[in-house]
Amino acid sequence: MARIVDFFAAEPVRVSAVLRLPLIALIAVLVWIWEVDHWLPGLYAVVLGTYAIAAVVWVLVALRGPLPRWADWASTGVDVLVIVVLCLVSGGATAALLPVFFLLPISVAFQDRPWLTGIIGTLTAAAYLSVWIVYSKRDDRIGLPNMVYTHFGFLMWLAVATTALCLVLSRRSARVKALLEVRRQLVSEAMAADERRHREVAENLHDGPLQNLLAARMELDEIRERLPDPALDAVHSALQQTAALLRSVVTELHPQVLAQLGVTAGVRELARQFESRGQGEVIADLEEVGKPESETLIYRAARELLANVGKHAHATVVTIRLARVGDRVVLTVADDGVGFDPSLVADRVAAGHIGLGSLLVRVDAMGGDMDVDSAPGRGTTVTVTSPPEPAFVRP
Repeated sequence: MARIVDFFAAEPVRVSAVLRLPLIALIAVLVWIWEVDHWLPGLYAVVLGTYAIAAVVWVLVALRGPLPRWADWASTGVDVLVIVVLCLVSGGATAALLPVFFLLPISVAFQDRPWLTGIIGTLTAAAYLSVWIVYSKRDDRIGLPNMVYTHFGFLMWLAVATTALCLVLSRRSARVKALLEVRRQLVSEAMAADERRHREVAENLHDGPLQNLLAARMELDEIRERLPDPALDAVHSALQQTAALLRSVVTELHPQVLAQLGVTAGVRELARQFESRGQGEVIADLEEVGKPESETLIYRAARELLANVGKHAHATVVTIRLARVGDRVVLTVADDGVGFDPSLVADRVAAGHIGLGSLLVRVDAMGGDMDVDSAPGRGTTVTVTSPPEPAFVRP
Protein backbone atom coordinates (compact mmCIF):
# COMPACT_ATOMS: atom_id res chain seq x y z
CA MET A 1 0.00 0.00 0.00
CA ALA A 2 1.67 3.19 -1.16
CA ARG A 3 1.58 6.54 0.59
CA ILE A 4 2.64 9.96 -0.62
CA VAL A 5 3.59 11.40 2.76
CA ASP A 6 6.73 9.96 4.36
CA PHE A 7 6.11 9.93 8.10
CA PHE A 8 9.76 9.38 8.98
CA ALA A 9 10.88 12.58 7.28
CA ALA A 10 8.98 14.73 9.77
CA GLU A 11 11.06 14.34 12.97
CA PRO A 12 14.72 13.33 13.49
CA VAL A 13 13.79 11.88 16.88
CA ARG A 14 11.86 9.15 15.06
CA VAL A 15 14.99 8.18 13.13
CA SER A 16 16.94 7.98 16.38
CA ALA A 17 14.17 5.89 17.96
CA VAL A 18 14.34 3.32 15.16
CA LEU A 19 18.17 3.26 15.09
CA ARG A 20 18.22 2.57 18.83
CA LEU A 21 16.77 -0.93 18.31
CA PRO A 22 19.71 -2.33 16.27
CA LEU A 23 22.08 -0.62 18.74
CA ILE A 24 20.57 -2.59 21.60
CA ALA A 25 20.77 -5.77 19.54
CA LEU A 26 24.45 -4.98 18.85
CA ILE A 27 25.13 -4.60 22.57
CA ALA A 28 23.54 -7.96 23.32
CA VAL A 29 25.42 -9.70 20.49
CA LEU A 30 28.78 -8.21 21.46
CA VAL A 31 28.50 -9.31 25.07
CA TRP A 32 27.27 -12.76 24.04
CA ILE A 33 30.15 -13.25 21.58
CA TRP A 34 32.77 -12.20 24.13
CA GLU A 35 31.34 -14.66 26.69
CA VAL A 36 32.30 -12.47 29.64
CA ASP A 37 31.60 -12.96 33.32
CA HIS A 38 29.47 -10.13 34.66
CA TRP A 39 30.00 -8.56 38.01
CA LEU A 40 26.24 -8.34 38.49
CA PRO A 41 24.72 -10.65 35.86
CA GLY A 42 21.15 -10.44 37.19
CA LEU A 43 21.13 -6.65 37.30
CA TYR A 44 22.82 -6.50 33.88
CA ALA A 45 20.06 -8.63 32.33
CA VAL A 46 17.34 -6.57 34.01
CA VAL A 47 18.84 -3.26 32.83
CA LEU A 48 19.35 -4.46 29.24
CA GLY A 49 15.89 -6.06 29.07
CA THR A 50 14.18 -2.97 30.47
CA TYR A 51 16.15 -0.81 28.03
CA ALA A 52 15.02 -2.99 25.09
CA ILE A 53 11.35 -2.94 26.15
CA ALA A 54 11.42 0.82 26.72
CA ALA A 55 13.05 1.33 23.30
CA VAL A 56 10.29 -0.65 21.56
CA VAL A 57 7.59 1.28 23.41
CA TRP A 58 9.31 4.56 22.53
CA VAL A 59 9.34 3.64 18.83
CA LEU A 60 5.59 3.02 18.95
CA VAL A 61 5.02 6.34 20.72
CA ALA A 62 7.29 8.19 18.28
CA LEU A 63 5.52 6.77 15.24
CA ARG A 64 2.04 7.66 16.45
CA GLY A 65 2.22 11.41 16.41
CA PRO A 66 4.02 14.67 17.25
CA LEU A 67 6.55 14.65 20.07
CA PRO A 68 7.56 17.44 22.46
CA ARG A 69 10.79 19.32 21.85
CA TRP A 70 12.51 17.78 24.86
CA ALA A 71 11.97 14.24 23.58
CA ASP A 72 15.06 14.22 21.34
CA TRP A 73 17.68 15.23 23.89
CA ALA A 74 15.95 13.39 26.75
CA SER A 75 15.99 10.07 24.87
CA THR A 76 19.68 10.47 24.01
CA GLY A 77 20.45 11.39 27.63
CA VAL A 78 18.77 8.15 28.70
CA ASP A 79 20.98 6.29 26.19
CA VAL A 80 24.14 7.70 27.78
CA LEU A 81 22.91 6.88 31.28
CA VAL A 82 21.93 3.31 30.40
CA ILE A 83 25.25 2.59 28.65
CA VAL A 84 27.12 3.88 31.74
CA VAL A 85 25.02 1.62 33.99
CA LEU A 86 25.58 -1.39 31.70
CA CYS A 87 29.32 -0.76 31.72
CA LEU A 88 29.42 -0.49 35.50
CA VAL A 89 27.57 -3.77 36.08
CA SER A 90 29.09 -5.77 33.22
CA GLY A 91 32.58 -6.30 34.56
CA GLY A 92 34.63 -8.00 31.89
CA ALA A 93 32.20 -6.88 29.21
CA THR A 94 33.76 -3.45 29.37
CA ALA A 95 35.85 -3.91 26.25
CA ALA A 96 32.75 -4.88 24.29
CA LEU A 97 30.53 -2.06 25.53
CA LEU A 98 32.88 0.92 25.54
CA PRO A 99 32.88 1.34 21.72
CA VAL A 100 29.14 2.04 21.98
CA PHE A 101 30.05 5.44 23.41
CA PHE A 102 31.40 6.40 20.00
CA LEU A 103 27.98 5.79 18.44
CA LEU A 104 25.94 7.96 20.80
CA PRO A 105 27.05 11.46 19.64
CA ILE A 106 26.08 10.56 16.09
CA SER A 107 22.43 10.15 17.07
CA VAL A 108 22.16 13.77 18.21
CA ALA A 109 23.68 15.14 15.00
CA PHE A 110 20.22 14.77 13.41
CA GLN A 111 18.88 17.47 15.71
CA ASP A 112 18.78 21.14 14.83
CA ARG A 113 20.29 22.49 18.07
CA PRO A 114 24.11 22.53 17.94
CA TRP A 115 24.54 23.57 21.56
CA LEU A 116 22.58 20.52 22.71
CA THR A 117 24.63 18.27 20.43
CA GLY A 118 27.81 19.70 21.96
CA ILE A 119 26.58 19.15 25.52
CA ILE A 120 25.53 15.55 24.94
CA GLY A 121 28.76 14.79 23.04
CA THR A 122 30.85 16.20 25.91
CA LEU A 123 28.82 14.27 28.48
CA THR A 124 29.37 11.08 26.47
CA ALA A 125 33.15 11.60 26.53
CA ALA A 126 33.03 12.35 30.24
CA ALA A 127 30.94 9.24 30.88
CA TYR A 128 33.47 7.11 29.00
CA LEU A 129 36.34 8.46 31.11
CA SER A 130 34.30 8.07 34.31
CA VAL A 131 33.65 4.39 33.62
CA TRP A 132 37.37 3.74 33.20
CA ILE A 133 38.13 5.63 36.41
CA VAL A 134 35.61 3.46 38.27
CA TYR A 135 37.24 0.31 36.84
CA SER A 136 40.73 1.48 37.76
CA LYS A 137 39.64 2.15 41.34
CA ARG A 138 37.78 -1.13 41.64
CA ASP A 139 40.50 -3.36 40.20
CA ASP A 140 44.15 -2.37 40.65
CA ARG A 141 45.18 -4.78 37.89
CA ILE A 142 43.31 -2.74 35.27
CA GLY A 143 44.75 0.67 35.97
CA LEU A 144 44.15 3.51 33.55
CA PRO A 145 45.85 2.73 30.20
CA ASN A 146 47.16 5.59 28.07
CA MET A 147 44.82 4.42 25.32
CA VAL A 148 41.91 5.64 27.47
CA TYR A 149 43.11 9.22 27.09
CA THR A 150 43.41 8.70 23.34
CA HIS A 151 39.85 7.40 23.19
CA PHE A 152 38.69 10.30 25.34
CA GLY A 153 40.33 12.68 22.89
CA PHE A 154 38.62 10.94 19.97
CA LEU A 155 35.26 11.28 21.73
CA MET A 156 35.83 14.98 22.32
CA TRP A 157 36.78 15.40 18.68
CA LEU A 158 33.64 13.48 17.70
CA ALA A 159 31.59 15.82 19.90
CA VAL A 160 33.10 18.83 18.12
CA ALA A 161 32.62 17.24 14.69
CA THR A 162 28.98 16.31 15.29
CA THR A 163 28.32 19.78 16.70
CA ALA A 164 29.81 21.37 13.60
CA LEU A 165 27.76 19.00 11.42
CA CYS A 166 24.63 19.87 13.36
CA LEU A 167 25.40 23.59 12.97
CA VAL A 168 25.69 23.21 9.19
CA LEU A 169 22.49 21.16 9.03
CA SER A 170 20.59 23.59 11.25
CA ARG A 171 21.61 26.56 9.07
CA ARG A 172 20.58 24.72 5.93
CA SER A 173 17.34 23.72 7.60
CA ALA A 174 16.70 27.35 8.54
CA ARG A 175 17.27 28.44 4.94
CA VAL A 176 14.97 25.71 3.66
CA LYS A 177 12.28 26.72 6.17
CA ALA A 178 12.62 30.35 5.11
CA LEU A 179 12.26 29.37 1.45
CA LEU A 180 9.26 27.19 2.27
CA GLU A 181 7.67 30.07 4.15
CA VAL A 182 8.24 32.38 1.18
CA ARG A 183 6.74 29.71 -1.08
CA ARG A 184 3.76 29.33 1.26
CA GLN A 185 3.18 33.07 1.28
CA LEU A 186 3.44 33.29 -2.51
CA VAL A 187 0.97 30.42 -2.98
CA SER A 188 -1.32 31.93 -0.36
CA GLU A 189 -1.24 35.31 -2.10
CA ALA A 190 -1.78 33.66 -5.48
CA MET A 191 -4.77 31.73 -4.14
CA ALA A 192 -6.15 34.90 -2.53
CA ALA A 193 -5.72 36.81 -5.80
CA ASP A 194 -7.33 33.92 -7.67
CA GLU A 195 -10.23 33.96 -5.22
CA ARG A 196 -10.68 37.73 -5.60
CA ARG A 197 -10.64 37.38 -9.37
CA HIS A 198 -13.20 34.58 -9.22
CA ARG A 199 -15.41 36.72 -6.99
CA GLU A 200 -15.17 39.66 -9.37
CA VAL A 201 -15.98 37.50 -12.40
CA ALA A 202 -18.88 35.86 -10.53
CA GLU A 203 -20.30 39.22 -9.49
CA ASN A 204 -19.96 40.59 -13.02
CA LEU A 205 -21.68 37.54 -14.48
CA HIS A 206 -24.41 37.70 -11.87
CA ASP A 207 -25.07 41.43 -12.18
CA GLY A 208 -24.62 41.58 -15.97
CA PRO A 209 -25.37 38.67 -18.34
CA LEU A 210 -27.43 36.66 -15.85
CA GLN A 211 -29.68 39.58 -14.94
CA ASN A 212 -30.08 40.45 -18.64
CA LEU A 213 -31.08 36.85 -19.37
CA LEU A 214 -33.60 36.84 -16.53
CA ALA A 215 -35.05 40.16 -17.71
CA ALA A 216 -35.29 38.85 -21.27
CA ARG A 217 -37.01 35.71 -20.02
CA MET A 218 -39.58 37.77 -18.09
CA GLU A 219 -40.33 39.87 -21.15
CA LEU A 220 -40.62 36.71 -23.21
CA ASP A 221 -43.06 35.27 -20.64
CA GLU A 222 -45.30 38.30 -21.11
CA ILE A 223 -45.16 37.93 -24.91
CA ARG A 224 -45.95 34.21 -24.69
CA GLU A 225 -49.04 34.97 -22.61
CA ARG A 226 -50.34 37.28 -25.31
CA LEU A 227 -49.08 35.37 -28.35
CA PRO A 228 -48.62 31.63 -27.73
CA ASP A 229 -46.11 30.26 -30.20
CA PRO A 230 -44.00 27.01 -30.18
CA ALA A 231 -41.02 29.00 -31.44
CA LEU A 232 -41.25 31.29 -28.44
CA ASP A 233 -41.42 28.23 -26.19
CA ALA A 234 -38.14 27.00 -27.68
CA VAL A 235 -36.51 30.37 -27.12
CA HIS A 236 -37.79 30.41 -23.52
CA SER A 237 -36.36 26.96 -22.92
CA ALA A 238 -32.98 28.05 -24.32
CA LEU A 239 -32.97 31.14 -22.12
CA GLN A 240 -33.84 29.06 -19.07
CA GLN A 241 -31.05 26.54 -19.74
CA THR A 242 -28.54 29.33 -20.33
CA ALA A 243 -29.55 31.04 -17.09
CA ALA A 244 -29.17 27.77 -15.18
CA LEU A 245 -25.74 27.25 -16.72
CA LEU A 246 -24.66 30.77 -15.77
CA ARG A 247 -25.90 30.22 -12.20
CA SER A 248 -23.81 27.05 -12.03
CA VAL A 249 -20.73 28.90 -13.29
CA VAL A 250 -21.28 31.73 -10.79
CA THR A 251 -21.65 29.24 -7.94
CA GLU A 252 -18.50 27.38 -8.96
CA LEU A 253 -16.48 30.58 -9.20
CA HIS A 254 -17.68 31.95 -5.87
CA PRO A 255 -19.90 29.60 -3.84
CA GLN A 256 -22.25 31.73 -1.74
CA VAL A 257 -22.78 28.92 0.74
CA LEU A 258 -19.06 28.98 1.56
CA ALA A 259 -18.98 32.75 2.00
CA GLN A 260 -22.14 32.89 4.11
CA LEU A 261 -22.26 29.64 6.10
CA GLY A 262 -18.70 28.28 6.16
CA VAL A 263 -16.83 25.26 4.91
CA THR A 264 -19.00 22.63 6.66
CA ALA A 265 -22.12 23.78 4.84
CA GLY A 266 -20.10 24.13 1.64
CA VAL A 267 -18.84 20.53 1.78
CA ARG A 268 -22.35 19.33 2.66
CA GLU A 269 -23.68 21.06 -0.46
CA LEU A 270 -20.95 19.45 -2.57
CA ALA A 271 -21.96 16.03 -1.20
CA ARG A 272 -25.62 16.74 -1.98
CA GLN A 273 -24.81 17.78 -5.55
CA PHE A 274 -22.60 14.71 -6.04
CA GLU A 275 -25.37 12.37 -4.90
CA SER A 276 -28.06 14.20 -6.88
CA ARG A 277 -26.07 13.58 -10.07
CA GLY A 278 -26.40 9.84 -9.43
CA GLN A 279 -22.66 9.32 -9.09
CA GLY A 280 -22.97 7.15 -5.98
CA GLU A 281 -24.18 7.04 -2.40
CA VAL A 282 -22.56 9.61 -0.09
CA ILE A 283 -22.04 9.04 3.64
CA ALA A 284 -21.23 12.43 5.18
CA ASP A 285 -19.87 12.82 8.70
CA LEU A 286 -19.32 16.57 8.85
CA GLU A 287 -18.39 18.30 12.08
CA GLU A 288 -18.98 22.02 12.42
CA VAL A 289 -15.53 23.59 12.11
CA GLY A 290 -16.54 27.26 11.86
CA LYS A 291 -14.79 29.49 9.31
CA PRO A 292 -11.11 28.51 9.43
CA GLU A 293 -8.49 30.51 7.57
CA SER A 294 -7.97 27.59 5.20
CA GLU A 295 -11.67 27.11 4.40
CA THR A 296 -11.14 27.90 0.72
CA LEU A 297 -8.34 25.31 0.52
CA ILE A 298 -10.47 22.66 2.25
CA TYR A 299 -13.52 23.43 0.09
CA ARG A 300 -11.58 23.29 -3.16
CA ALA A 301 -9.92 20.06 -2.02
CA ALA A 302 -13.34 18.50 -1.35
CA ARG A 303 -14.62 19.64 -4.73
CA GLU A 304 -11.52 18.34 -6.57
CA LEU A 305 -11.57 14.99 -4.78
CA LEU A 306 -15.28 14.44 -5.41
CA ALA A 307 -14.77 15.38 -9.07
CA ASN A 308 -11.97 12.78 -9.29
CA VAL A 309 -14.22 10.15 -7.73
CA GLY A 310 -16.98 10.94 -10.21
CA LYS A 311 -14.63 10.82 -13.22
CA HIS A 312 -12.28 7.95 -12.44
CA ALA A 313 -13.23 5.85 -9.38
CA HIS A 314 -16.44 4.14 -10.58
CA ALA A 315 -17.40 4.00 -6.90
CA THR A 316 -20.75 3.07 -5.41
CA VAL A 317 -20.18 4.54 -1.93
CA VAL A 318 -18.24 7.68 -1.02
CA THR A 319 -17.52 8.64 2.60
CA ILE A 320 -16.72 12.26 3.49
CA ARG A 321 -15.50 13.27 6.93
CA LEU A 322 -14.69 16.76 8.18
CA ALA A 323 -13.48 17.47 11.69
CA ARG A 324 -11.23 19.57 13.91
CA VAL A 325 -8.26 17.60 15.23
CA GLY A 326 -6.26 19.74 17.60
CA ASP A 327 -5.44 22.98 15.85
CA ARG A 328 -6.04 21.59 12.36
CA VAL A 329 -9.01 20.86 10.11
CA VAL A 330 -8.98 17.36 8.60
CA LEU A 331 -10.92 16.38 5.48
CA THR A 332 -11.14 12.72 4.46
CA VAL A 333 -12.70 11.48 1.22
CA ALA A 334 -12.84 7.69 0.80
CA ASP A 335 -14.41 5.60 -1.95
CA ASP A 336 -14.82 1.92 -2.78
CA GLY A 337 -13.84 2.37 -6.41
CA VAL A 338 -11.17 0.91 -8.65
CA GLY A 339 -8.25 2.61 -6.88
CA PHE A 340 -4.85 3.40 -8.40
CA ASP A 341 -1.13 3.45 -7.66
CA PRO A 342 -0.29 6.78 -5.89
CA SER A 343 3.30 6.57 -7.15
CA LEU A 344 1.94 7.26 -10.64
CA VAL A 345 0.62 10.73 -9.70
CA ALA A 346 3.72 12.39 -11.18
CA ASP A 347 3.25 10.45 -14.44
CA ARG A 348 -0.41 11.47 -14.58
CA VAL A 349 0.58 15.13 -14.12
CA ALA A 350 3.04 14.80 -17.01
CA ALA A 351 0.22 13.32 -19.09
CA GLY A 352 -1.96 16.34 -18.42
CA HIS A 353 -4.07 15.03 -15.49
CA ILE A 354 -3.05 17.77 -13.07
CA GLY A 355 -6.02 17.71 -10.66
CA LEU A 356 -4.63 15.56 -7.84
CA GLY A 357 -1.05 16.67 -8.40
CA SER A 358 -1.89 20.38 -8.31
CA LEU A 359 -3.99 19.85 -5.19
CA LEU A 360 -1.05 18.12 -3.52
CA VAL A 361 1.22 21.05 -4.38
CA ARG A 362 -1.28 23.63 -3.08
CA VAL A 363 -1.85 21.83 0.20
CA ASP A 364 1.87 21.31 0.76
CA ALA A 365 2.72 24.91 -0.13
CA MET A 366 0.13 26.21 2.34
CA GLY A 367 1.75 24.24 5.16
CA GLY A 368 -0.78 21.42 5.26
CA ASP A 369 -0.50 17.69 4.62
CA MET A 370 -2.11 15.41 2.08
CA ASP A 371 -2.03 11.64 2.33
CA VAL A 372 -3.19 9.36 -0.48
CA ASP A 373 -3.83 5.73 0.46
CA SER A 374 -4.84 3.64 -2.51
CA ALA A 375 -4.14 0.47 -4.46
CA PRO A 376 -5.66 -0.97 -7.66
CA GLY A 377 -8.95 -2.65 -6.85
CA ARG A 378 -9.01 -1.48 -3.22
CA GLY A 379 -10.50 1.99 -3.42
CA THR A 380 -8.92 5.29 -2.42
CA THR A 381 -8.73 7.32 0.79
CA VAL A 382 -7.39 10.87 0.63
CA THR A 383 -6.81 12.83 3.84
CA VAL A 384 -6.19 16.57 3.64
CA THR A 385 -4.95 18.28 6.81
CA SER A 386 -4.96 22.06 7.00
CA PRO A 387 -2.15 24.24 8.38
CA PRO A 388 -2.46 25.10 12.09
CA GLU A 389 -5.63 27.09 12.70
CA PRO A 390 -6.65 29.54 15.46
CA ALA A 391 -8.68 28.08 18.28
CA PHE A 392 -12.33 27.44 17.43
CA VAL A 393 -15.03 27.96 20.04
CA ARG A 394 -17.97 25.68 19.36
CA PRO A 395 -21.38 27.33 19.44
